[in-house]
Amino acid sequence: MNIKVINDFIKNIFKGQDFIPLHAPTFGGNEKKYLNNCIDSTFVSSVGEYVDSFERKLEEFTKSKHAIVCVNGTNSLHIALLLAGVKNDDEVITQPLTFIATTNAIVYANATPVFVDVDKDTMGLSPIALKNFLENNCFIKDSSCFNKITNRRIKACMPMHTFGHACRIEEIITICKEYHIEVVEDAAEAMGSFYKGKHLGTYSKISAISFNGNKVMTTGGGGVILTNDSEIAKQAKHLTTQAKIPHKWEYNHDEIGYNYRMPNLNAALGLAQLEQLSEFLEKKRTLTAKYISFFKDQGISFFYERDEEECNFWLNAVILDNKEDRDLFLTETNSNSVMTRPIWTLMNKLPMFENSPKGDLTNSEWLEERVVNIPSSVV
Repeated sequence: MNIKVINDFIKNIFKGQDFIPLHAPTFGGNEKKYLNNCIDSTFVSSVGEYVDSFERKLEEFTKSKHAIVCVNGTNSLHIALLLAGVKNDDEVITQPLTFIATTNAIVYANATPVFVDVDKDTMGLSPIALKNFLENNCFIKDSSCFNKITNRRIKACMPMHTFGHACRIEEIITICKEYHIEVVEDAAEAMGSFYKGKHLGTYSKISAISFNGNKVMTTGGGGVILTNDSEIAKQAKHLTTQAKIPHKWEYNHDEIGYNYRMPNLNAALGLAQLEQLSEFLEKKRTLTAKYISFFKDQGISFFYERDEEECNFWLNAVILDNKEDRDLFLTETNSNSVMTRPIWTLMNKLPMFENSPKGDLTNSEWLEERVVNIPSSVV
């Protein structure tokens, strides 16, 4: 592994940059025009034409019947879990190899995360590990699934499409249906990713996508709830607008709501970004092809898409041979103004979640010691 050669190659791709970030936003379309129009309209908060227009365009792109935009992806996950029926003291199965927002959203819903292992070739929740965990640790009573150890109800399962790559979502949904568990897709990183021709986030009844500043397309801060269920969509909009009962002047609310509705300013930015998304995805695929060719000659494994998958390649990743090689790679690249990052610390190792139920996490632990993200901006 020749780190100097690697640094030089990456710097040559991102020419003219003194520091190469992991994933910087690209603003080359109507962003300023739409933002100026939004400011001139004075509708800069959660009501305005850009909010409505952005939702309709997201529905067109993802082929989801309903899109409800929120302040950020974490809020979207939180509401999605509530709409899936997660209640106080329930459990939600997820993967330990994920960004902390996944697990935080579970706790916001007053539930407990249960960590189940991932597949190495998807870095997403493993249906085999899920099936094993449910068979060995759970029982069905009154059409609900319960954890034998904790006696808590397992209401939902939230797999994450890691770096925009599809987990084995169809198998997961089939298993969860057998155990009366609702599936909520964490598609936060998957805007523009498809599996078998379907946009990720449209396989389950409800899902969430993020538009954070480091995503393939951004609204600055923002997220969206996707669903094909009209009643869920209606409730999602109601909850994210403080559960206010529509009226010309009165303020009445019929349940606990949340100030989660996306502002018009963010939606204006998002609409301009969405107009360029196909171009972004094409350029990122070209970048990925360059990386694949280069790292093959370096003898370094590159994390690639599976058959029938069309990944957005949000963050490209390499898999080193061991933790020592990983740490050397991270040290040398970051010391030479090339931003690289290890995959996340496993959620079950964080102090807040160290006592949460978990299964065997061999694959997650293996990946944690080897995976590194490399610069993946649109160029």
